Amino acid sequence: MRHLALSLTLLLFATTATHAEEIGSVDTVFKFIGPDHKIVVEAFDDPGVAGVTCFLSRARTGGLKGAFGLAEDKSEASIACRQVGPISIPRPIQPQEEIFSERTSLIFKRLRIVRMVDPKRHTLVYLTYSDRVIEGSPQNSVTAVPVDRATAIPVR
Repeated sequence: MRHLALSLTLLLFATTATHAEEIGSVDTVFKFIGPDHKIVVEAFDDPGVAGVTCFLSRARTGGLKGAFGLAEDKSEASIACRQVGPISIPRPIQPQEEIFSERTSLIFKRLRIVRMVDPKRHTLVYLTYSDRVIEGSPQNSVTAVPVDRATAIPVR
């Protein structure tokens, strides 16, 4: 029974994970074998806040390692989150919550996006950074989306 519950939990997590949609890319380095190194621009909707989309630009390593998923992408990334429709928050959100995570190397490195609530300024703040199991990177990018004071930001 315990294994069934764990399997169901993992399945639920896999189906509700936020996935970025690739908007476009530009090549930065030509690779004779395998895909070129590039900068990719992706978009994803905040899973807890309707009406907010985040746009993320980041490096993607090409070559043979990149083609087989063995390359480690650089830690540099940039984020811009914007109101793209009426903002609504249907259920309470955490004051600080990871809303996106994606592997950027075979095992140990991840790109993460954390949403923070700034109640004093009635603003949602989004931070992107990269980390490793042993050592992360201080390189980061931050953006903010002000929320109309008539719209409540319910926090758990």
